[in-house]
Amino acid sequence: MDSETPNVTVESLEIQDIVRMIPHRYPFLMIDRVEDIVPGVSAVGVKNVSINEPQFQGHFPERAIMPGVLMIESMAQTAAVLVVRTVGDDIAGKLVYFMSIDSARFRKPVVPGDQVHVHVEVVQHRGPVWKFKGEAKVNGTVTSEATYTAMIMDN
Repeated sequence: MDSETPNVTVESLEIQDIVRMIPHRYPFLMIDRVEDIVPGVSAVGVKNVSINEPQFQGHFPERAIMPGVLMIESMAQTAAVLVVRTVGDDIAGKLVYFMSIDSARFRKPVVPGDQVHVHVEVVQHRGPVWKFKGEAKVNGTVTSEATYTAMIMDN
């Protein structure tokens, strides 16, 4: 390792850690694990898509497709875990509200059986306002992407 490379700890979190950090619960918890966390920089959420999820009863019964808005939500939840890991546990469980969602693109359907890797990166941070770039991938292929801003709120 070269002397100019910062010493960064990369960690992973399982579902029991995630539910302690963010307030989302079934059926709206959209990530199963968070990997490759670099506090203040980036993280990768993992979503295992199952036909047993309630949205597939109506979206669409004849051809189940993960709704795009839920893909964006998985990006937001991954970012929320990254924020808690960056700022500290004193904000764990606080609500995070979207302020904007920009440049959302849906490139390929996500279907039951897919494992989605949700890559999020901090673009900017000022006080309780955070801006992120997110990208969801299945088998290395981008399925959706967006830039979004959110604010941490007191419950």
